[in-house]
Amino acid sequence: MVAIQLDLFNDVHPVPVPTAAPDTPVLNGMYYEQATDKFVSFANGQRYYEEPAKGCGHLKEWQERIKRERAI
Repeated sequence: MVAIQLDLFNDVHPVPVPTAAPDTPVLNGMYYEQATDKFVSFANGQRYYEEPAKGCGHLKEWQERIKRERAI
């Protein structure tokens, strides 16, 4: 009996992760975008989801805290 080993990852090339300048923070989480009046979520510095501030289903306390602490 001959054992055969498959190399499943030989042709896989790693995807480069975009790097930001050292003084530029990478955004992660929910933020309030003042220019558009929307709550936006970021993952690894890329915009992922946005929701209008007016009529969103989040608690008012949460909305006010995000507007105060995480405005961009």
